[in-house]
Amino acid sequence: MINETFVASSPKEAFAQAVEKYGTDDLEIVSAKQLRYDDGQIRAEVVIAVDKALFREKSFGIENFRPKKSTEEAQMLDEIGALKTEIDRMKENLTEDLIKEESVAQKIKDLFVKKGIAPKWIDTIFATLIGTPIIADESLLVSYLLEEIDETLQTKEEDLSSPKIMMLVGPTGVGKSTTIAKLAARFAYLLERPYKVALINLDSYKVGAIEQLSHYAEIMQIEHFAVPTPEAFQERLEALESYDIVLVDTAGMSPYDTNKFVKTVSFVTSETPRKLEVNLVLPATVKYEDMDDIYQNFSFLNLDSVIISKFDETRHFGTLLNFMLLYKLPMSYFCIGQEVPDDLMVANKEYLLERFIGDVHEG
Repeated sequence: MINETFVASSPKEAFAQAVEKYGTDDLEIVSAKQLRYDDGQIRAEVVIAVDKALFREKSFGIENFRPKKSTEEAQMLDEIGALKTEIDRMKENLTEDLIKEESVAQKIKDLFVKKGIAPKWIDTIFATLIGTPIIADESLLVSYLLEEIDETLQTKEEDLSSPKIMMLVGPTGVGKSTTIAKLAARFAYLLERPYKVALINLDSYKVGAIEQLSHYAEIMQIEHFAVPTPEAFQERLEALESYDIVLVDTAGMSPYDTNKFVKTVSFVTSETPRKLEVNLVLPATVKYEDMDDIYQNFSFLNLDSVIISKFDETRHFGTLLNFMLLYKLPMSYFCIGQEVPDDLMVANKEYLLERFIGDVHEG
């Protein structure tokens, strides 16, 4: 008997090839399995056992065989059969290796998905590792993923070399007013030289919002202005042209608050005497389900950076990392606690990754 392998997209199609060749479905099936080929495609292989004479007839035609060469031909066919058997054995070993790789990869993928990283992003990375030792080693695979996260994350350097207007936008309750107070204290008192800072409040919706920022401004002896309209906003910015930094607070918006969104856009698109930087304040506690809504709502404002707040309110940073990986926005500042002005730092990838790694190790 000789083992012959038929390959197709499914076992049924592969067996149909054998039936077509030998004219009968009364064939002995040795094995049927699916393998991932080098090109990444999964194919079905069906191995059948056939009589040597039938194999010679259907594969080469009877006329190709002459009696005087029957011994040589039989030997050749035996060698072909042995070669096919060896190839089948090698493929079985390869299948075992692939199963091991897939088992390790799936385990690590499940861990990172559980910690908040999107399966799509992980699959993109894994696709580049097929056939390498990394994909079959848990420690190497985790390290590689963390390196990829580090490479993908972006930070924005603090640049105060020229006057600027910094507007903070974001969902309701993310801590924009407190973040502005921290930034104002940093720029006015905590750097190598004091910068001339003013605060503008555009939030006429939240009860106490103007009073809260006014209170911080009074403590820090920084000028504070409440501005009701885009026209008044433009006039106020022109009056503050001599200031180094103007910090602008806006109303918190849900992704479904059209009125507030339209009004904020009207402020953002105002003509200003200098570049207006729009910074999205995003809490470290962001929920996976809310990420896309937040991005879709605020991306129209041509965001310059993300300021991450509420680091102290969670130990799980995977969903936040996932947001930064998917939308590739640079991070500018981290709010790591409630204290003004102490709990503010320039964005640092290592700081964020250390917290994520601790969460992964717990997993």
